Amino acid sequence: MNIDFEKMNDLVPAIVQDAISGKVLMQGYMNEEALAKTQETGKVTFFSRSKNRLWTKGETSGNFMDYVSMAVDCDRDSILIKAKPRGPVCHTGADTCFFEVNASKTSFIDQLRAIIKDRKNNPNDQSYTASLFAKGINKVAQKVGEEAVEIVIEAKDDNKELFLGEAADLLFHYLVLLEAKGYELDDVMEVLIQRHQK
Repeated sequence: MNIDFEKMNDLVPAIVQDAISGKVLMQGYMNEEALAKTQETGKVTFFSRSKNRLWTKGETSGNFMDYVSMAVDCDRDSILIKAKPRGPVCHTGADTCFFEVNASKTSFIDQLRAIIKDRKNNPNDQSYTASLFAKGINKVAQKVGEEAVEIVIEAKDDNKELFLGEAADLLFHYLVLLEAKGYELDDVMEVLIQRHQK
């Protein structure tokens, strides 16, 4: 990565975003050494201006942030880190340094959609998802119907594990059906948005 550390006295702002929820967790500063240590150890590390040394988030609390990926902005003078926090991020005990609750995991759907699209475009014999695409739209639609019936059956009982398992199966197969039809989940969201505006 070609980062311009010289622009701001060898430091660049590093914004940390939860890799699953998409919430912005905190902002710190990195120098080249902090960046290298983050990539080497897999734990997000900053340069602490107050302590004048490298500081790995969680070194005292145990609430480390596991490094997932990194992007540099268009001016090459700030970094976006995606990470998985192991607990509250803020020293106050809050989920984020912006006092937001970091509970939603719905942005994982976008990761799952990308995996489904990859299985369609790059099929392999080991993939259940690729095998569904190979069987055609009728089989995919049939699986959605089967999963819908199964969740209705589980909804009548009181077994949380079975109900959530069927809910996950239905959601997964629904996403496969959308991909098989050539539609994006955003197309469905647009319909809901339009309905909400009426």
